[in-house]
Amino acid sequence: MGAGMDPAEARCEEPEGRVYLDYNATTPPAPEVVQAVRDAMSQAWGNPSSSYPAGRKAKEHIGSARESVARMVGGRPEDIIFTSGGTEANNMVIHTACRHFHDSQATPGDSWGTPHIVTSSVEHDSVRLPLEQLVKEGLAEATFVPVSQRSGRAEVDDVLAAIRSTTCLVSIMLANNETGVIMPVMELSQRVHALNQRRVAEGLPRILVHTDAAQMIGKGRVDVQELGVDYLTIVGHKFYGPRIGALYVRGPGTTTPLHPMLFGGGQERSFRPGTENTPMIAGLGKAAELVSKNWETYKAHMQDVRDYLEAKLEASFGKQRIHHNSHFTGSKRLCNTSNFSILGPGLQGRRVLSCCKILLASVGAACHSEKGDRPSLILLSCGIPYDVAQNALRLSVGRDTTRTDVDLVVQDLMQAVAQLDQDQAL
Repeated sequence: MGAGMDPAEARCEEPEGRVYLDYNATTPPAPEVVQAVRDAMSQAWGNPSSSYPAGRKAKEHIGSARESVARMVGGRPEDIIFTSGGTEANNMVIHTACRHFHDSQATPGDSWGTPHIVTSSVEHDSVRLPLEQLVKEGLAEATFVPVSQRSGRAEVDDVLAAIRSTTCLVSIMLANNETGVIMPVMELSQRVHALNQRRVAEGLPRILVHTDAAQMIGKGRVDVQELGVDYLTIVGHKFYGPRIGALYVRGPGTTTPLHPMLFGGGQERSFRPGTENTPMIAGLGKAAELVSKNWETYKAHMQDVRDYLEAKLEASFGKQRIHHNSHFTGSKRLCNTSNFSILGPGLQGRRVLSCCKILLASVGAACHSEKGDRPSLILLSCGIPYDVAQNALRLSVGRDTTRTDVDLVVQDLMQAVAQLDQDQAL
């Protein structure tokens, strides 16, 4: 992009006439982010560990981005470790918890047994699958706490009830990517910290607390001091940044353990070595700046458009035909997320989307897009009936989605359903 180019010209556009409503899967980089990446590529191409001007410039970009990311989540710059993305950050936390469990034993001959980790039944695969692999290898034990079918949340009492003497980590996402339900992480942290004080007196391992905040950042308040967590996962491409991430650690290597999964040149204080990806880090810093400055405006806009979408769906199809899969009594949800089913035979979510000419969306997590018409396990675990879950659509609006976009999408869904109803009648 030329220095004089209007940032609006850099906006990533969808094909002519299409409306993208899959912002929980990924977001386009903001124009300011694209500019920051370009600037870093051209002006800060040096190795950040080098002393010549381009290297010093790269180091400055990285330091500035670290400050911006820390400010966004209410932490300190030294608490931020840049990673390749959320998957790496989540794996690093799990790896660290198991390693710390063994390292914390009073003498080498002691043995607390096998480390145990508590999580929920609705976590992202980058938490679930590493745990399943460790269990398979006999290196850890894991409890996947079912979410309440009344609230859609992993309830604090249920999580605490799963804790054992060998528990070393509790990992609960901040908000679910399919239902949008916000989890009670702050209360959970408070209860675990109180429990830890008693465990220390009993000679039991400390329980570390982690939350994957991928879906919440940019859509609501995220403050690590309020949440009280030891670790928090940050994913750039969920808040109009590049496809890298970061891990917040409350005092890495001092207050809170952190063990590297890679070994190399000592970058990121040896917690995550490898020559830093300066342009992407600069882009992440810019995306974080935008969130810090504007998140309340973003939230208000997205909630208005999402609520309009749900009202429009009921007005167009009739309340009896729309089942809201993410409305749970007493639970808060993300401002931008609507998971619903259009009831009727032959209206499986994938079939409806395939008949849409305007809407670009998904039936659930993008990671599971190859699973055919099998309903989302997350929806089933929330108590949504099988035939209803099969028809599910997850629409997630963005910062630039308008009510006009919603009108077009609902019209598109109506024509798709009319076509499928006609096919079903034949």
